[in-house]
Amino acid sequence: MHKKDIAIVLVSGGMDSALTTAYAFEKYELAFLHFNYGQRTEKRELKAFNDLADYYKVRYRKVINLNYFKQIGGSSLTDRNIEVSKADLKSKRIPTSYVPFRNANFLAVAVSWAEVLGAKRIYIGAVEEDSSGYPDTREEFFKNFNQLIKFGTKISSELKIVTPIIHFSKKDIVINSIKKKVPLHLTWSCYKNSNIACGECDSCAFRLRGFQQAGIEDPIKYKVIKNYNL
Repeated sequence: MHKKDIAIVLVSGGMDSALTTAYAFEKYELAFLHFNYGQRTEKRELKAFNDLADYYKVRYRKVINLNYFKQIGGSSLTDRNIEVSKADLKSKRIPTSYVPFRNANFLAVAVSWAEVLGAKRIYIGAVEEDSSGYPDTREEFFKNFNQLIKFGTKISSELKIVTPIIHFSKKDIVINSIKKKVPLHLTWSCYKNSNIACGECDSCAFRLRGFQQAGIEDPIKYKVIKNYNL
């Protein structure tokens, strides 16, 4: 039997990374990478990561602690003195949940591990539409990071970042997750709570709108359910 090449998947535990996993699973042996960086829902996200890893029977798993994000601050996800803002899906301003240059840090670690494993691809579930104005979720950012990888890794490296859902809407993500039998009930998206999703933060709002537009009920529980499909 032909041995599959390895792809690292950055798995936060949310439904974007879960669907991205399903795409990577079709072509590669998976290596799951997760980050604890002092976020409010750190323990709950880690549970979702492990649940998804068990579901896909992932052999290579790594959890990295990046505690310096909490020391740096500047985000409501890592600084308890900054309130998690309620969602405003029409706003063009970068919300308080933005963690400065987070994806660059995550990808740098992923590249290092990829060189150790001999992985050919790094999958990340970035989505431009619901980026909330995050500059490090744009397609242009990943194209340029691929150039950085090219010049900063061994000549023999074939490593590239793959963003299979970069142009998807949340509705697309829900529909394709159902088609690919992604275990959405195991995922977690809320920025604020770890027991029952708040239903009001940016991440909850984008997720709920996706399900509402798809006409499918979200399998996780919410403290508040608003109609974001307006």
